[in-house]
Amino acid sequence: MSKKLLLLKLFAVFCLCIMPLHSVCAQEKSGGLSKGQVLYAPAYSHIYSINGDRLFQLTVTLSIRNIDMKHGITIVAVDYYDSQGKLLKHYIQQEVELDPLKSLRFVVPQLDKTGGSGASFIVKWQADRFVNSPIVESIMIGTQSQQGVSFVSRAKEIY
Repeated sequence: MSKKLLLLKLFAVFCLCIMPLHSVCAQEKSGGLSKGQVLYAPAYSHIYSINGDRLFQLTVTLSIRNIDMKHGITIVAVDYYDSQGKLLKHYIQQEVELDPLKSLRFVVPQLDKTGGSGASFIVKWQADRFVNSPIVESIMIGTQSQQGVSFVSRAKEIY
């Protein structure tokens, strides 16, 4: 066998060995797996009705769901901000372990309108290995007279 053919075969074997490793790393990054994130969740302590003249107050529930079936995650921070970006409240004072398929909730009462129509939560989480990223949503609901409003905002990764 010639040296060129032998080198070509060795190169092919090398490439075949390296490509699966690259594919696994790419899957971890692009398949929704992560070791941690900072998430922005829009929230609305009120919305406007009747031509913007009337406030419709809402109860806000922030839901954090660990959707990884095998591994826990750690919630590092849950912070609530108003429409101007001012921090209103730290919802946790120490890290919270969230076991597989477990969820947490944090509630802003309907009468609390400090957040305004542009309120938000920042949620920071981490894990010691690549896991499915949690589902983080804010759920708004309110009733006035005979009218009810409810809707959901899904969090977005900001880094």
